[in-house]
Parts: sequence; structure tokens; C-alpha cells
Amino acid sequence: MVDRDSLFWKMADGRLPPPACAHTLGLSFANIDPERGTVEVDFEAKPEFLNPVGHVQGGFLAAMLDDTMGPALVATLDAGEFAPTVNLNVQFHRPAKPGPLRGVGRVVMRGREVCQLSAELRQDDRIVATATATAVIRRM
Repeated sequence: MVDRDSLFWKMADGRLPPPACAHTLGLSFANIDPERGTVEVDFEAKPEFLNPVGHVQGGFLAAMLDDTMGPALVATLDAGEFAPTVNLNVQFHRPAKPGPLRGVGRVVMRGREVCQLSAELRQDDRIVATATATAVIRRM
């Protein structure tokens, strides 16, 4: 059963601040559906994220995608469980600029331990990057 009083849900509904890395990315939750294993997350790409040619550096986009897929799975976990990412594959489709981005993530397959995840990151309604990941459910 999903524990709505877990650390994740306390951060998602604003009772606790997000971790510093999520704060750096400007993360805020737009929609979480644990029954469907989906999440929509908003990010704010800051000028500090830019590479020398003025685009958001790919590592920041990869972190945003990871912070989209992870919550899609974490929202489904039972009390005392966590799910570290063990494999992350990112595809970059077009440059991103400073400003808002929307991540849409989903649990593709959830086993007892091994889970497959996917996400896309959009800016101005255009796909900037996509990712797939493998996460493993563990007990604390």
C-alpha cells in the first residue's frame, strides 16, 4: 500500500523541502498518479546550466529525466522501500534553452525488484530529450 506519509509524499505535497539537487533543478510536481505509475514534473533550467554555446548542458537534462522517472516509481512504493537507478540511457533530440521544462515519466514494467522506466523532457511542447532506466526496489 502506498504510504502517503512517506518522505516522498511529504516532499511532493510541500510538507518537507526537496533535496538540494532537486531544488537546484527547480523541480516541482505537477501531477502524480501512483495507480498508473505516472508523473509530470516541472523544472527550471537556469543560465548557470548552459554550456559554452548557450544550450543546457546534457548532464542537467539527464538529471531532470532521472528526477522524472524516479518519482514515477517511488510514488508506488510501500513504506520502507526505495528504488535506486542502476542504469540510465538518455537520448538528446534538440537543444534546450534556459527556462521551464516539463518532464513526463512512467513505470513501464514493475516487478518485485526490477523495474523499467521511461521519460520525456519537453520545452515549448517539443521533445528535448528522452530516457529509459532500470531501477531496483530495495528495503531500507
